[in-house]
Amino acid sequence: MAAASAAGPVAGPSDEVLPIPVQSIFPPLKPQGTADDALATGRVVNGHYALTAPASKPWRIAFLFPHLKDPYWIGCSYGVISEARRLGVAVDILPADGYNDLVGQLRKMDESIAARYDAIVISPISLTGNNPAIDRARKMGIPVFELANDSTSDSLAVKVTTSLKAMGGNAMDWVIRDAQKRGLNTINVALLPGPEGAGWVSGEVTGSHEAARRAPIKVNILDTLYGDSDLIGQTQLAAQLIARHGQKLDYILGCTGCAPAAILPVREAGLGGRIRIVAYDLTRNIADSIRKGEIAAAADTKGVSQARVATNAVVSYLEGRGGKLPHTILIKLGLVDRSNAARYPFSASIAPEGYVPVLSYRPGAGR
Repeated sequence: MAAASAAGPVAGPSDEVLPIPVQSIFPPLKPQGTADDALATGRVVNGHYALTAPASKPWRIAFLFPHLKDPYWIGCSYGVISEARRLGVAVDILPADGYNDLVGQLRKMDESIAARYDAIVISPISLTGNNPAIDRARKMGIPVFELANDSTSDSLAVKVTTSLKAMGGNAMDWVIRDAQKRGLNTINVALLPGPEGAGWVSGEVTGSHEAARRAPIKVNILDTLYGDSDLIGQTQLAAQLIARHGQKLDYILGCTGCAPAAILPVREAGLGGRIRIVAYDLTRNIADSIRKGEIAAAADTKGVSQARVATNAVVSYLEGRGGKLPHTILIKLGLVDRSNAARYPFSASIAPEGYVPVLSYRPGAGR
C-alpha cells in the first residue's frame, strides 16, 4: 500500500474535485451499440464535467458492481461514497461474486427493482446478458445508468465509461513506442485481458489488435488467455503463457487483476529482463509496481472519476437539471509510466491510501 507516497498525494473526500475532462455523446447513434459505437456514430462534444450541487432530497441509488476483489472497484466504491456524502443521497453498493456470477448480478438487479430504488447504476458483467433486466427496470419506471463496464442496452438513461477500444489501443501504442526505443523491429506479445464476454474485455482486445495492425513495426499477438480477474486464476494463466512461449515473449498486456498477477511467473522464469508487463488500467498496486519497475506502464480509465460522474449524472437526472443529458459520457483516458509517475494526478483514478470500502451511505447516519 506504499503507492500513495510514491505516486503522489491522493485527494481525500473533502478536497476540491476539478471539472473532469470528458467527451459527451448525443444522438443520432447506432442502435444496440457499444460506447465505442456511440463515439463513432454520435455527435461528440469535448469538454469538462462539472460536479452538480447537492440534491434536494436523499434519493436512493443502487450500484451493482461485478465484485470488490481488486483495487479498481475499490476505487470506484470510493468515488461513489465520497460523492454520495457530498450530494446528500443514499447509496448501496451491491457487488456480485465476480465475472462468473452473472446470475448473482441479475438477482441483485431483481432485488433492486423490487426495493424500488430511485435509480440503479450497473457495471454489467456481460455486454448483452444484463440487457433484459435493464429493460425490466425501465418498464417499472426506474432509470438505469451504466458505470465503467459496457452494455449494448438501449434502455439505459446514461452511459458513463471510457473508450474501451482506446484503452487497449493506448496500452499497445505504448508497447510499440517502447519497442522502437529498444531497437526492436518485431515483437511478440501476449494478452491477459480478463473475463471473456465482458464489454471492457472485448474493447481492450479489439483496440490492442487495431493498434498492432497499424504499427510501424511487426507486432505478433501470440496468445490471448481469458479468465476472471482474481489473482490466483490470473497467476495460473500467466504461468501458462510463460510455459507456452517463454523466451519468445517481449510483452504481456493485462487487465488490473491480470497484469500484477504476471509479475511473479515472469520473475520465477528468470525473464524479468526480457518481458515487460503493461496494464490496461490503473490501480494503487499497479502504480506501486510501476514505481518499482515491475510493471512498465498502464493506461488509465480513471475509475474514481467515472464513479463521481456517474453519481452526479444520476442526481442531475433525478433532479431534472441541465436539460437533455448525453447518451454516453466518456472519461478521457490517461497513461502513466516511470517518466511521469511523480507528477501524475492519481486522485482522479485511485482511492486514498488505506481506504476501506464502504458499501452503504445514508445522509445523517454518520457514514
